[in-house]
Amino acid sequence: MEKATVMDEQAIRRALTRIAHEILERNKGIENCVLIGIKTRGIYLAQRLAERIKQIEGQEIPVGELDITLYRDDLSVKTESNDPEVKGSDIPVDITNKVVILVDDVLYTGRTVRAALDAVMDIGRPSHIQMAVLIDRGHRELPIRADYIGKNIPSASSERIVVELEEVDDTDRVTIHE
Repeated sequence: MEKATVMDEQAIRRALTRIAHEILERNKGIENCVLIGIKTRGIYLAQRLAERIKQIEGQEIPVGELDITLYRDDLSVKTESNDPEVKGSDIPVDITNKVVILVDDVLYTGRTVRAALDAVMDIGRPSHIQMAVLIDRGHRELPIRADYIGKNIPSASSERIVVELEEVDDTDRVTIHE
C-alpha cells in the first residue's frame, strides 16, 4: 500500500543538479572522473548526472553500467528455475587511477554497494571510489556511506522505498510503501 510520495519529478531534478554541483566541487572538476551506474536505475541516474555536469562544466564525463548480479551475497543455491539474469557491465574507459563515482537509486543495507565495490575492483584499480545515491534510507548492515545524497528518508525496516524513473516506469517519483 502506498503511504506517501516523498519526491516528485522536480524534487528529483533538483537533487540531481545539487549532486552534480557537489561532485564538481569535491573533485575540482571532472578530470579523471567516471560515473558508473549500478543496474538498473543507477544507470539512468548516472546518465542524468552526466547531462547536468555537461551543462554546468561544458565537458562530458564518461558513464558506465555495472551489473553486480554475480557479486551479490544473497544468491541462493542455483537451480534451473532461479538462475540470476546477468546483463553484463559496460565501462567505456579504463578505470585504473580514476575517480569512480558509483551511482544508485537507494542506499539501504549497504550490501549492493559492497557487491559493486567487488565488481569495480575486478575491472580495475581506481584511485578513489565515491558513492552517489538519490535516497539514503538508513538501516545499514555494513560500514558504508554515500558521499553524495539526494535525500535522506528515515524509514521503518518494514517499509519499502520505491524509486520510479521515466526511463523505466514512465514517471519520476519516489514513494514509501508499507
